Amino acid sequence: MPVSIFVLISAITVLSIFSIERSEERQASAELSSRTIAIASALERRANASSAYLRAGAALLASLDSVPPASFRRFVSELRLDADYRGAEGIGWAMVVRPDEIDAFEVILQADSTVAARLYPRPSGDQPFSVPVTYLQPDTERNRRALGFDMYSDPVRRAAMQEAERTARPTASGKVVLQQEGDGEQPGFLIYMPVFEAAPGGRRLRGFIYSPFNAQDFLSSALELEDAGNYGVSLFYGSATEQNLLASTIISSGEEREQHRELVTIANAPFVLQVSRADSGFLSGLSMATLIFGMLVASLLMLLVRMLTQQAVEDEASLIWFEEQASIRNSLTRELNHRVKNTLANVLSIIALTRRRAEDVSEFANGLDGRIRALSATHDLLTKSDWGTTPIGDVVQAELRPYAQDKDHVVEATGPEIELAPNDALSLGLAMHELATNAAKYGALSRAGGKVTITWEMAGEALVRVEWVESGGPAVPQQRGRGFGTDLIERIVAHELRNPVELIFDPAGVRCTMMIPVRQPTEFAIRASKPETRRMRRAMNDLARSDHQG
Repeated sequence: MPVSIFVLISAITVLSIFSIERSEERQASAELSSRTIAIASALERRANASSAYLRAGAALLASLDSVPPASFRRFVSELRLDADYRGAEGIGWAMVVRPDEIDAFEVILQADSTVAARLYPRPSGDQPFSVPVTYLQPDTERNRRALGFDMYSDPVRRAAMQEAERTARPTASGKVVLQQEGDGEQPGFLIYMPVFEAAPGGRRLRGFIYSPFNAQDFLSSALELEDAGNYGVSLFYGSATEQNLLASTIISSGEEREQHRELVTIANAPFVLQVSRADSGFLSGLSMATLIFGMLVASLLMLLVRMLTQQAVEDEASLIWFEEQASIRNSLTRELNHRVKNTLANVLSIIALTRRRAEDVSEFANGLDGRIRALSATHDLLTKSDWGTTPIGDVVQAELRPYAQDKDHVVEATGPEIELAPNDALSLGLAMHELATNAAKYGALSRAGGKVTITWEMAGEALVRVEWVESGGPAVPQQRGRGFGTDLIERIVAHELRNPVELIFDPAGVRCTMMIPVRQPTEFAIRASKPETRRMRRAMNDLARSDHQG
């Protein structure tokens, strides 16, 4: 009941938090959309201001017969560019230079430049004319790097200039790296405005007045009008892909949780603005307060109900405990009596058989000591497992540990994890001891380089085959008398295991195969764990803890 109440209050709390988080999520999404539109408007205002200056410059230059450098500098200085033009590298003039006008253009270029500038790259002959950078104001070391560069040779710039010529409107280029960047890779774009002159039958392209933009600076200048706050802002040309990314600001913390995109038209060209908000990874303040309050109420109610029911549980546990004590005491007494009788019967059998085969007291004492120690080692394993199942590997290691540590011999034991019943483990331990003792006296463990291999595997659904193989020892004599070890293995062990034992005295080494039943714990457990006993034990543990706390 306490747990049910806690789960119910917790479920109500979780539903409340979900509702709060969903509401705040919608509010944050609306704020993100509003902020995206505001930033897009700021970008368009920046672009429109630049386009207006370029339109004014194109009208002025179209009225002049020529564009001398002094007139262009005076025009740019009189524009008195204010904060609306921030983000641009300046204003430039790029005249149309046909193949037969290259030399004349370079004379004009070098006359106004402090560096030896030339038209580059040189025309390849597959374009009708070149549009090199002629002037670029303000006159800075950075802008001088672009003088003489044929922008018409670049496909991206050429496409923008052709569109500007076709529409007679300011047109932005795609993603480029400005010549001013040198070896840098900071992306940017340009806005071109065509300048025409009168010609027979219509008009003729004279050149372009343009503005180059560092994309990151252009975005930063727009964000001065509309602060991005904790949002991440990215500007793309054409489509929102990694290849078309022009500029971005880093989100303050967390990963991007939601993105809102807005199409922005900058100088007759499509740009995409993407604004992202970060996921802090934590609940909102209201959700956190709801969570704390809900868990506190659930815990207090659970504690109150538990206090009311604990006394009844303790009283019931006390009655069950007193009732079970007599039953447990009787079971333990019967179990102890059974274990002692079995052990004493085994010891008496070992003493009797050892005495028959011993020729003197010393031999009798040594033989009896080894077998009792083997029985004791297996008993230790069974005691550690509370007389439950015991792994075959543990029994083998316990009996062969003295020989495995000798570097003159090799003892290998391999097989899967298989558990044996207590009596079967005792029989296997005695058999391993007798085989090891025989090998140490006469077999593979009596000579350097000898090897004993013990393997086991399942031979059926409830039967395991254990094999003992000796090699590298003295030749096994075929004419020999029967000893106690042979009788113990072939008779007593086989009787206890209820399966015959195959003991072969091969000249190359002794081989022994035993078939051992693998029984379920319920087949040999003296007292089974009943539901009443398990409930009694849990109640006893609760009562003991309560007494300890009191």
